[in-house]
Amino acid sequence: MQAKMVNLKINNISVSVPEGTTILEAARKAHIEIPTLCYLKDVSCVGSCRMCLVEATGARGLVAACVYPVSEGMEVRTNTEKCRQSRKMTLELILSKHKKKCLSCERNHNCELQKLSLGYSVDEDRFKGEDFVLPIDTSTPYVVRDNDKCINCMRCVAACRKQNVNAIGPIGRGFHVHIGSAFDMPLSESVCVGCGQCIVACPVGALSENSTIENVWKALSDPTKQVVFFTAPSVRATLGEAFDMPIGTNVEGKMVAAIRRLGNCEVFNMDVTADLTIMEEASELINRIKTGKPMPMFTSCCPAWIKFVEQRHPEMIPHLSSCKSPQQMFGALLKSYWCEKNGVDPKNLYVVSVIPCTAKKYECTREEMKDDVDAAITTRELARMIKTAGIKFTELPDEEFDNPFATATGGGAIFGATGGVMEAALRTAAHMMDGSFEVLDFFAVRGTNPIKEATYLVAGNTIRVAVASGLANAETIIRQIESGEKKYDFIEIMACPGGCVNGGGQPTLSDSVRNNTELKESRAKALYTSDTKNELRRSSDSPVMDVIYNDYFGFPNSHKAHEILHTTYHADKRI
Repeated sequence: MQAKMVNLKINNISVSVPEGTTILEAARKAHIEIPTLCYLKDVSCVGSCRMCLVEATGARGLVAACVYPVSEGMEVRTNTEKCRQSRKMTLELILSKHKKKCLSCERNHNCELQKLSLGYSVDEDRFKGEDFVLPIDTSTPYVVRDNDKCINCMRCVAACRKQNVNAIGPIGRGFHVHIGSAFDMPLSESVCVGCGQCIVACPVGALSENSTIENVWKALSDPTKQVVFFTAPSVRATLGEAFDMPIGTNVEGKMVAAIRRLGNCEVFNMDVTADLTIMEEASELINRIKTGKPMPMFTSCCPAWIKFVEQRHPEMIPHLSSCKSPQQMFGALLKSYWCEKNGVDPKNLYVVSVIPCTAKKYECTREEMKDDVDAAITTRELARMIKTAGIKFTELPDEEFDNPFATATGGGAIFGATGGVMEAALRTAAHMMDGSFEVLDFFAVRGTNPIKEATYLVAGNTIRVAVASGLANAETIIRQIESGEKKYDFIEIMACPGGCVNGGGQPTLSDSVRNNTELKESRAKALYTSDTKNELRRSSDSPVMDVIYNDYFGFPNSHKAHEILHTTYHADKRI
């Protein structure tokens, strides 16, 4: 049924919108931007910050545009003196207890509070708040929380709740309200899984990744160290945003060129071990289908998802693929196969991964894999390093990855989008089961729908698959499996909504961009375009895979492959 349309005027501009639309949404249709702090599309809509207050006919006072619905004949004023003064006072009150360390803050020049303060000429401390200093929480390897920069907008809390993790929330009352974990425990003792969605939701510098940039600079300066970088599939689709390039621009060539200019290092393509993951995971899936145990099988590429299972659903651990993630596989491959081939002592090799995810930082520290990768830096950290080094990113020539880990398939490239791991695995698994199976495009598992399902007939076997992104949707799938409501054979889970392209380590964009852009779709499109342009689209067709298996592992899921490329997971029940 078509929604009833409502007619109104915003700043004397006639607008017609569906019934139930908020003033904020209606204003965008009139090309009017109303300032917000607490609001974030698809994440938070609580009307708590009061920055979006406007005048509207029929209302007794100023109303919050992000939650106030339009009505027929309504007239809205968004920029009156009353509105401007109210917003200015709101900013002054926020700043009365805000740690103003803008010069050294990682969000300097990209801070929503800073931008609004400049716009509303808030240049003096009219109010003096209580000196309430909170310790900086650096207890995890992935997130740093500085509550003295926090403005209590609750966007991080909303992001955590949307993930169904609920690791953080408001603590205290009145002026002493702050965001923290239960009982004010360090974040490391909470149920946090490290997805980093709180970081990309934060409008200021209260949340950031636990940076390892200095460690990487030291390694690059150490003549005894041989430094190797490798970059995750999604980074090429997002790094350009940090240099004001259009969202979804593929900057692979410039990315490689920039990393080379950071210091003496080699630059490899993590798509290679995405292909390697598929070879191992597809073989594991086929073996489970043949033996019937344990089914369904879940992908294991996402460390935040793994941590979620270990903490909340340890009964599902046997269903996780034993494959390491592409990041950990690459580190293990370099410190075994590559070092042996090149006569390099693994102790002198310093391995740096560039990743879209803060949970990958945690993954590097896991006891069973802590020797694989020496440092994991986010897309944001790489951008900071490039800027610090004075490299003019947009002016760089396109350069190619270094051999022998340069060539990868399109299946490896799409790992960064939700459904990409599933599609890549299906391409190879189906061909392994039936050599005449030539389908390469599995459209049913693509797109940003929270949960996607499909059924395929391969070599007489019915393969039921599901894809979920966002941990709340993972929870839904687990409940459906445990209740018997759904039956699947193979399931892909990515912790971040939309997959790695929307990871917690990706460039932080302002709310005006996030609220008006289909971010996940635009970034994913770059990866699928890369896939379709690649002559090699099935991981099993990669010549690099042929070399690796012929030279070293023998065949997928061999004893040696299990020793180096596979791992185990352990219960860490917290709920």
